[in-house]
Amino acid sequence: MALDRRQIVTEALALLDADGLDGVTLRRLAARLGVQQPTLYWHLPNKASLITAIADAILEAEFPEMLPPKPHEPWQAWLVALAERLRHALLAHPDGARIISTSQASLRMAAISELAISSLVAREVPLRQARLIVLTVEHFTVGHVLEEQTRPQSTDPTQDFDLEAFTNAYPTVVAGIGEYFQGGRTPDDLFSDCLGVIIEGATATAGPTS
Repeated sequence: MALDRRQIVTEALALLDADGLDGVTLRRLAARLGVQQPTLYWHLPNKASLITAIADAILEAEFPEMLPPKPHEPWQAWLVALAERLRHALLAHPDGARIISTSQASLRMAAISELAISSLVAREVPLRQARLIVLTVEHFTVGHVLEEQTRPQSTDPTQDFDLEAFTNAYPTVVAGIGEYFQGGRTPDDLFSDCLGVIIEGATATAGPTS
């Protein structure tokens, strides 16, 4: 069976899931596919194009279709849901946020941005403001997931960390963390609440709210 682009990207995703972004190389990918590395160049001329293809595949899995807000759905709620789906897509694979942030001209990411900006413009949000809102939400989402995925994965995260000294030096930071999570809130809630602050600020300057 002839090698095709979809087969290559599927195997690249498997390699990403197994070894993370640093383990995704054209040499290792060719070995997994049982072909010589130059064979891949017919479909993907370099690693940059491979990363972009992986980015598109990650996003397409979560966004097989994209719909604008329903007629009476506030654009704010719709945009929050869009960002939550984007976060879910990135968290589905190791280094998902790194993939998206380093990809070049991802068509699926461009499609998401186009839909989001045009949906806000359709609700009479000025184009410049709509673009800034969408970019801020997208950058926050990718950055948030990037932090989530790059935290140390040691078996004991408190090893060599003096919690008492940290608390004494930064009491308000520690108090704020404790206060937030004591009610059973989760990292998912933290993402949504931070996103809510962004959307609330955007609403104040965007004009119509429907």
